Amino acid sequence: MQNFLAQCEEAVLKGEKARAVDLAASALDKGYDLLEVIEGGFSKGIRKAGELWEKGEYFLPELAFSAEAMKDAMEVLQPGLLESSEQSRTKGKVVIGTIQGDIHDIGKTLVATMLAANGYNVIDLGADVAYSRFIEEVKNQKPELLCMSALLTTTMAGQGHVISQLEEGGLRSQVKVMVGGAPTTAAWAEEIGADGYAENAVEAVQKANSLLI
Repeated sequence: MQNFLAQCEEAVLKGEKARAVDLAASALDKGYDLLEVIEGGFSKGIRKAGELWEKGEYFLPELAFSAEAMKDAMEVLQPGLLESSEQSRTKGKVVIGTIQGDIHDIGKTLVATMLAANGYNVIDLGADVAYSRFIEEVKNQKPELLCMSALLTTTMAGQGHVISQLEEGGLRSQVKVMVGGAPTTAAWAEEIGADGYAENAVEAVQKANSLLI
């Protein structure tokens, strides 16, 4: 089993999507403990990729390839996870998306993947997400954390609009809000009333932990 976990870790670390998918399918076929496969294999790979990125030994393309490999493997494992009652072992539920009018996806996907790898139940809404959709998902999913990304100065104001709508709908006190993206800053997060800001995916996990745990 240790050899199998090491292969899973290596596939994600090297960004080998096809290999990661094959290993995930193999884990299902062999009836392995999926949480052990994720925690002891795939998640170790993405966390290690994040550490290498922090040290400057990995660059954004390598981190993105690792995130994609992790994401593809998780999609294969998801049906099996949903059947497991242990799926409830989570640090909290997170709804994440890139704000309306903005189609940039890589940074948001990295954050979503890193949060999932670190024990959060992540609902990824994708890119160009309408303000009303964020509100609906907070109402319906009741997440502990809402994450909004914006990569354009022309769309970042939307993060503030969503927070205002949460306040108007009486939902603001029910959810922590974290924002990020190239034009955003900690000062911007404070200005719009967000609970936190993260500059990158590794920092996003640290901030989520500090907000929720």
